[in-house]
Parts: sequence; structure tokens; C-alpha cells
Amino acid sequence: MRLLFVCVGNSCRSQMAEGLARTMGHIADSAGTHPSSPTIASNAKKYLDSRGISSEGMAPKSVDNFSAEDYDMVISMGCGVYCPSMRIDEDWELEDPVGRKYEFYKSTAEEIERRLKLLEQ
Repeated sequence: MRLLFVCVGNSCRSQMAEGLARTMGHIADSAGTHPSSPTIASNAKKYLDSRGISSEGMAPKSVDNFSAEDYDMVISMGCGVYCPSMRIDEDWELEDPVGRKYEFYKSTAEEIERRLKLLEQ
């Protein structure tokens, strides 16, 4: 599947979702309505590294650079993301881990992976 993960800052949840989805064989990208700093969150990177998933080249990007028509599914990670120019197929309503401890990032990523597996069924 071709998946686009959308959130606000595109530094945590959506980046982890992109990395996890790619390891599962999907074509995946991520974007934010208000992209944060030029790098992904250190705990998101730490989690991806712990799974052997390269975060090289991953950086926050704007939803304005993407078209929903290029994807089979556009998934909002939560935080009431509203993209007036983009359809949202599912909202996973995941709490934003920004500023939280590593364990919260890990549990968020595990929930993302669980939901990705459900998409494959």
C-alpha cells in the first residue's frame, strides 16, 4: 500500500509510522500541517535505531508538498489535524509524544505497528 501519515509537527508519530510502514513493505511518507524543527525528535530516532530502521534523510515536511491522490490511504496520527486541501481516510487519535520520555515514544510506536498490521488483514 501507498500510505501517507499526517500530524502537526511531523517529528514524532508520523515519522515512526513512516519508518515502520516501510519495513513492512509499504510505500510510505509522512508530513505535518506545521512542520517542526529541521530534524525528527531524538526519541523517535532512538526508537527507529533500536529497531534497525534507518532514519537517514528523514525530516519534517509540509503537507503542502504532497497530494492525497498519490496514496491509497492518508492517516492522521491525531491532535485534531485538519488538512483543508487533503482527504483524511483514518484518524488514529494517538497522543503526541513530543516532550515525553522514551518509553512513551516506544509505546506509541508499538501501537502504530499494531494498527499497521491490522491494515494488512
